[in-house]
Amino acid sequence: MEEKSLPAMVKEKIKQTPVTVKKRVMIAGVGNMFMKDDGFGGEVIKKILHKEFPEGVEVKDFGTGGLKLAYDLMKGYDGLILVDASQRGEQPGTLFVIEPDENTISPDLEEGGPIDPHGADPATILRFVKSIGSWPGKVFIVACEPESVEDFEIGLSEPVNAAIDRAAEMVEEIVKEIYAESK
Repeated sequence: MEEKSLPAMVKEKIKQTPVTVKKRVMIAGVGNMFMKDDGFGGEVIKKILHKEFPEGVEVKDFGTGGLKLAYDLMKGYDGLILVDASQRGEQPGTLFVIEPDENTISPDLEEGGPIDPHGADPATILRFVKSIGSWPGKVFIVACEPESVEDFEIGLSEPVNAAIDRAAEMVEEIVKEIYAESK
């Protein structure tokens, strides 16, 4: 039997040990819970907060703290799933999955007006994230057509509330998709 030196044994062990890279995914609910259906993102986060996700998935309700979310993304993520209400002209409660193209998002902080540290619209968040070079590998927005985001009222409208379970399922499907892709 050939006797190996300690460094040679360590090198051999390193060659045999598979390298696994843990992915990081942020699931972020955004919106103002005091403005009726704008609280959709936070309600979906409440629904999935205690679900079991793969290691590396963070679930947070950022409310109107879009700037905080942008700063958190500076840590580096393989995926971002934003959950928010989005007016797109469809029936209230209609769900969408939007995959923004990084190339269509301007890094110009002046474009679209000033950044409100207490605002959390996805376009502004993504513009800021791109401007600081922290664009996650994949970005998805799970959005719901609101009935009202103008009323100062806590609680979702009936059609938006009815969409929460399906939106939570969509988020879970996207997480699986991100983790199924090789790095």
